[in-house]
Amino acid sequence: MKPGLLVALSIVVAGPVAAHRAEGRATKVLLTSIDGLPLGELPKQGLPAQGCAAYLWSKGTTHALVAMANADPAALRLSLDGTVADYPRTAQQGVAGFGFDRTTTYQAGGVVAILDMTVQAEGDLTQGAAVPSGTLTLERAGKDSIVLPVGGLIGCAQTDPQTG
Repeated sequence: MKPGLLVALSIVVAGPVAAHRAEGRATKVLLTSIDGLPLGELPKQGLPAQGCAAYLWSKGTTHALVAMANADPAALRLSLDGTVADYPRTAQQGVAGFGFDRTTTYQAGGVVAILDMTVQAEGDLTQGAAVPSGTLTLERAGKDSIVLPVGGLIGCAQTDPQTG
């Protein structure tokens, strides 16, 4: 993995975090609501053990890590109303690359999340790609639907240099 991608991923994965002093050490404070929405900031996320993951920031007034989509197993991680949960993929269409489709639907427990994203391979990124634009649509029965613009990076599990 090139150093540039590693640095970029550590920024994406950690997300913007306010730090304050508590008992002599820095403590991360996660946002429980992004711009008044029921979506909150995810805690630091690692690279997947296999396949690729998309790390997505909100592109509104507040920039925070709001979603992590895994290609394998196909699931979307969100912090919704203060609870972090994984939602399995239920539908997909169009190929975006790196194990992701252009539009993917995730669903569980009355929550439907639709991720539509553009994946762009870049020459200076190895084992990953950019997500220059996308939208995360959240639908819940009896509640307003939300459409949040997102963007970020895709990071993939490191492969064994001897086996490819």
